[in-house]
Amino acid sequence: MKGFTAAHVPDQTGKTMVVTGANTGLGFETAKALAGKGARVLLGCRSQLKAQVAKDRILASYPEADVVIVELDLGSLVSIQKAAQQINQEPRLDVLINNAGIMVPPLAYTQDGFESQFGINHLGPFALTSLLLDKIRATANARIVSTASIAHRRGKINFDDINANKSYSAWARYAQSKMANVYFGYELQRRLNAIGGDTLSVVAHPGIADTELPRYIPKPFMLMMPVLKLFFNSAEQGAWPTLCAATMEGVKGGEYYGPSQRGEIAGPAIKVKSNRRGHDLVVAKKLWDVSIEMTGVDPKL
Repeated sequence: MKGFTAAHVPDQTGKTMVVTGANTGLGFETAKALAGKGARVLLGCRSQLKAQVAKDRILASYPEADVVIVELDLGSLVSIQKAAQQINQEPRLDVLINNAGIMVPPLAYTQDGFESQFGINHLGPFALTSLLLDKIRATANARIVSTASIAHRRGKINFDDINANKSYSAWARYAQSKMANVYFGYELQRRLNAIGGDTLSVVAHPGIADTELPRYIPKPFMLMMPVLKLFFNSAEQGAWPTLCAATMEGVKGGEYYGPSQRGEIAGPAIKVKSNRRGHDLVVAKKLWDVSIEMTGVDPKL
């Protein structure tokens, strides 16, 4: 196989999966594909109205689909706790896909006082994963998928100003949050290996996909979008690496999947490599400890 697409997703009947940010873009396409293959899919969304629209769209394509809405705001630890309580009522949890995120917004802070990109893109998924970990580990061959980005290549964790109290560059903070996703995905697998079991932590990135995510990109770039989009993945294609990481047979923990063409911008999914910093054990452990301290949620791994 030259690359993985939605057509390669195996039958998922009997499995339960959570997709965060499932009301639009990559999350919606991921949830739709999994529901179409028989999975029970929980849509983790901040807006109940948008989540209902997404659910209706999935049911329009797959009338027999099993789709559930979970209210989830990754910018609120209280919301994350409530969502985790609902999800933990499920008999099983085969796959958690941490897809939701924001990209290069103006400086803002979450309800808990975290710089918004670091809070929503990393700390929120860290807390949610931690709260669901017992349920995930109790399900045979379960997987946790972290969604990174090409932007991680320039990312560094600014521990001295983690909340952007001193300075803020939207792009640097986005890259930091995506670098954190890579560190977390790898460190999680190392810690899972240490305690044994068959749970996998896998990282994926969509390349550059045509979604609502870049709504804050400067106007000159937006004017060029009609031309640039010709070289991008569609949202449906951008979901391929995530679907690959979540469902392909033979995937191993600690692997990284992305598009196969044009420098990982587009195309079917294959195994790719993150930057070398992503394998820095010292930084990964420090980020893990800082994440526990900031969220007050300990995965106990």
